[in-house]
Amino acid sequence: MSIHPTAIVHDSARLGRDVEIGPYSIIGPEVTIGDGTRIANHVIIEKNTRLGPGCRVFTGAVLGTDPQDLKYHGEKTWLEIGRETVIREYVTLNLGTAESGKTVIGDRALLMTYSHVAHDCIIGDHVILANAVNIAGHVEVHEYAYVGGMVPIHQFCKIGCHAMVGGGYRVTQDVCPYMRVAGYPLRVIGVNTIGLERKGVSRETIRTLRKAHKLLFRTKLNISQAVQKISDELDRIHEIETILRFIEKSDRGLIR
Repeated sequence: MSIHPTAIVHDSARLGRDVEIGPYSIIGPEVTIGDGTRIANHVIIEKNTRLGPGCRVFTGAVLGTDPQDLKYHGEKTWLEIGRETVIREYVTLNLGTAESGKTVIGDRALLMTYSHVAHDCIIGDHVILANAVNIAGHVEVHEYAYVGGMVPIHQFCKIGCHAMVGGGYRVTQDVCPYMRVAGYPLRVIGVNTIGLERKGVSRETIRTLRKAHKLLFRTKLNISQAVQKISDELDRIHEIETILRFIEKSDRGLIR
């Protein structure tokens, strides 16, 4: 373990093996830091935060602070961060509120400089948030999704797994899994083919996803009609089932 003499570590904090804490960083009460995690200089982990093993937290990041939410009244809530997640410079991550009790960041996520994740959000495994992404409360970003730089995401929105959001666009509704969205107003522009190919998804699966994309976003069918045709006409592979479940649970409606 390596703790710089200028760092401040609260007595109740629990540090794993081979943890590094840099100059002038502050580790507050009821913080748990997993084995091999490296905390750079001038980092604040205020309270009630659990970091998994192998994480990296860069200069100036601020974790575990109170929610920016008027319904928060000081109740004990948490920030949970999975293993091997990278949190770059000046990222801010808030605690949850009583509504869910925690904010969650998954395993092996990458949160780039100046990104912000608000209260009660769930950020899945392998998610990438580019620079200055701003996520409001109660948002879900599912596994392997990519959100481009300077994107604001409205509260309660959901970004489906393996989806890609182009940089600089505003997200106000749910983004269908496996799709790419961009433009003003934001719209679906195709399947996230390159991302899926890089992750080893088969060509046959991608062809099926393209058929689903056409039915959902390139016909005059409404969502209910498109879902029915997908159910009737396409193979019920895992990816199609994922899309159908996502649509069923969508509260804010799909970006089309």
